Amino acid sequence: MKTKTTFRPYSPDQLLLLPPDMARWLPEDHLVYFIRDVVRPLDLSAIYASYDGSKGGYPAYDPEMMVTLLIYAYCVGVPNSRKIEKATHESIPFRVLTVDQHPDHDTIAEFRRRHLEALAALFVQVLHLCRKAGLVKIGHVSLDGTKVQANAPKHKAMSYARMEKSVVELEAEVKRLRAIVREIILVRPPRKRS
Repeated sequence: MKTKTTFRPYSPDQLLLLPPDMARWLPEDHLVYFIRDVVRPLDLSAIYASYDGSKGGYPAYDPEMMVTLLIYAYCVGVPNSRKIEKATHESIPFRVLTVDQHPDHDTIAEFRRRHLEALAALFVQVLHLCRKAGLVKIGHVSLDGTKVQANAPKHKAMSYARMEKSVVELEAEVKRLRAIVREIILVRPPRKRS
């Protein structure tokens, strides 16, 4: 759902004159494209609704881009907003994902803080979709980059009871990640700009 609020342009399919099309910078099966495709159909209405375009000011970054950026950053083990900002300048996947936009670390941290509840719900949905696609197992996507090896053969079918249990486990993992993010936010509040 879109609001009357004005956002900075975010057109991932827009071709650039110079340099050439950024989509060609990465292989077609890169994780960036998968995450972007997963986030597009998600319901971001709660996030869009929180913006009030009547107040004026410089347009905010598109929430779809910010959500995609955070999810991708977590998937590749980059939870720190300063490192995410740096990656938008130096890392090709991050540059392709943001269409060469560079939100600063304060903006990233504030977006995460402001939409923590909505992001937690979206993150569970994304983990569930990634899991359906066979891309992750519980413990594979984590803030510190740790990969937990699982001992489950791919050919083994998952029962409904096991699926319900896995949803509970995913929600617990997201709760744990939210606690870590809250701790980071409380320890290092963003600086106010004057």
